[in-house]
Amino acid sequence: MTDIATLAARLDKVEHELGIQQDIHQIRRIQYTYGYLIDKSQYNEVADLFSDEGEVWFLGGIYKKKAGVRRLYIERFQTNFTQGHNGPRYGWLLDHPQMQMVIDVAPDRSHAKVRGRSMMQAGLHETAEGAQRAWWEGGIYENEYVREDGIWKIKALRYFPFWHGSFEDGWAKTPIDYIPMSKTCFPEDPLGPDELISPAPRLWPATDTIEFHYPHPVTGKPIVVDNSRAREGFRD
Repeated sequence: MTDIATLAARLDKVEHELGIQQDIHQIRRIQYTYGYLIDKSQYNEVADLFSDEGEVWFLGGIYKKKAGVRRLYIERFQTNFTQGHNGPRYGWLLDHPQMQMVIDVAPDRSHAKVRGRSMMQAGLHETAEGAQRAWWEGGIYENEYVREDGIWKIKALRYFPFWHGSFEDGWAKTPIDYIPMSKTCFPEDPLGPDELISPAPRLWPATDTIEFHYPHPVTGKPIVVDNSRAREGFRD
C-alpha cells in the first residue's frame, strides 16, 4: 500500500506539473495573439481577451473593467488610428512583436504573472490619409492573467512604453516627455482612464526599471531595483 500511495503521489505531482506547462502554453498563446491582433487594429478581438474585471495600464492611466478596456481600444484607438474600422487600413503600420516572456503560474493554477517586452514599428505612409509619420517604440509588460471557467484571460495588462524615437532621428534626439502622460480621468475626459498612475511614469531618456514579479532565478533573492539615477537629467 505504501508503494501504491507513493506512485499515486508521484502521478498527482506529474499531472499538476503538466497542467502548469499547459497553462504556460495557453498564456503565451494569448499574449502572442494580443500582439497579432493589435498589429492589425483588430480592437474588438483585443477587448475579448480580457476578463470582465480586467484593466490596462497605459501612458500614466489605468483603464478599468470591460468598459475601460473598450474605451481605450475601441473608442480611442479604433477611432483615432483606423477611423472606426475594426481592422487594418491602408498605409497604417503598427507591428507589436511580443518577446522575452517569463511566465509564472500560481500553484493553484488560478492566476499567473507575466513579464515581457514589445518593440514596435509604427507609422503612416505618405500616400495614406492623415499626417505622415514613422516611429520606433519599446516597452515592458508586467501582466496578470486569471483563469475563469477553465479559460485563461488577461486580468491586467501593464504596459510601460519606455522609449520612442522617430525613424529619421532615432531615439538619441527624442524630446523630453515626447508622448504626454494622461492627466485627466473619465468622465471629465470621455476617452481618459479611470485612474491615474502615481507617480507618473517617465519616458526615455529616463531609464526606470519596472519591479520584477519573480525573484532572481539562481539566488532566489528578490531582484533589487535601484532607480536613483534613472531620471538625473529631468527637471520637473
